[in-house]
Amino acid sequence: MDFENTDFRQEMLDPRNPYDARLVADFLASMGFTYRPEEVDASMIVYNLNDRIIATGSMQNRTLKYVAVDPKFRESSAFAQVVTFLSGKILEQHRHCFVFTKPETANRFEGLGFTLIAKAEPLFSVLEFGYKSIKDFQDQLATQKKETQTNDVAALVMNCNPFTNGHKFLIEKAASENEQVYLFVVEDSQSSFPFEVRKRLIEEGTAHLKNVRVLASGPYIVSGAIFPNYFIKNTSWNLVTQKQAEIDVKIFAKYIVPVLGIKKRYIGKEHYCHTTAAYNEAMHKILPKYGVQVVEVERIDTGIDETGYPIYISASKVREAIKKDSLESVRNFLPETTYRYLASEASADIRKLIKESDQRH
Repeated sequence: MDFENTDFRQEMLDPRNPYDARLVADFLASMGFTYRPEEVDASMIVYNLNDRIIATGSMQNRTLKYVAVDPKFRESSAFAQVVTFLSGKILEQHRHCFVFTKPETANRFEGLGFTLIAKAEPLFSVLEFGYKSIKDFQDQLATQKKETQTNDVAALVMNCNPFTNGHKFLIEKAASENEQVYLFVVEDSQSSFPFEVRKRLIEEGTAHLKNVRVLASGPYIVSGAIFPNYFIKNTSWNLVTQKQAEIDVKIFAKYIVPVLGIKKRYIGKEHYCHTTAAYNEAMHKILPKYGVQVVEVERIDTGIDETGYPIYISASKVREAIKKDSLESVRNFLPETTYRYLASEASADIRKLIKESDQRH
């Protein structure tokens, strides 16, 4: 293949600078991608000696994003230059980094030392690179395993934003039906309530359940790493959500289940959120293949509304009540430990942020 030249120079850009953002956006648009500067911490571009942009890449937290190379330079060193430089920047702050890419391009990252974790054809592959790996996470989990007399070992994965009586009901049901329960709390910085607060409220609200072990989800279970959607243009959102769910569930089944000997996964029936419903569907489809029974439990309600529809307990309704300064209207949704916290001065900053936010989370 002919190249204009093979000597490149690179430049770091600030996505908050409109001029810098436009440089990246225009280059990505020429290849059919949509750049969202608010979704990245930093970007870079690579020029050839004719000052033509031939490649770009971005990073957000520990995730590589928007890695793209001009087709004329796909066989050059530009791709390796972008990936090597940005992964190095990420490793200055984190122990490892992730990249989400199409399955057909995963081998290019593997050629640079990345390891494939899971894939959901035809949209996603997730790979990692760094000083730590999913094997280290498995080793850490193994230290939390509790020996049991039976195979009645269950797991739940919860956000609890915040912890409600609905969550408590599901956990109590799992605890009553199994010898040991592992409850993973999602470490997602996008939630209104910080991880430390959510985990503490869960621990306080389940302190009476001696066979429940509360664990941090780590970066592999419903990870806060954002799935990029720039390379799946013209793909339905339902399919995107479905494949994201499949990736998460496959990682759970392949790497978490065998370490802890999990035989059941408890989930709440979903009536509102399409994303959660997609996750539930993925679990029913995938987990039985790994010897895990999916136990889907109907949500509890607090009565019937004027239309005859059940008033289901949900954390989003609690956040909405906080936004409206009407916490008392959902008091029956909350364990006493959660209510005391929300009514106290300790939660003032969080309540203020919720009132000022338009986000669902």
